[in-house]
Amino acid sequence: MNVKFERGQQGGGRLECKICWYVYDPAEGDEIWQIPPGVSFGELPPHWCCPVCDGGKEQFLTMEN
Repeated sequence: MNVKFERGQQGGGRLECKICWYVYDPAEGDEIWQIPPGVSFGELPPHWCCPVCDGGKEQFLTMEN
């Protein structure tokens, strides 16, 4: 499986934290931050951070299959 990573905060795709490898999937949302399914990464609130390691949004890379 080839997965390409790019920096980015917009769009509706999955993004992976480059610190702890947590994957934010808009189809699942984020239970910790009470983000419902269907919210894209670009629509997350400004204070949102990785629920595993507290990394900021700038620590996430876009995953492209």
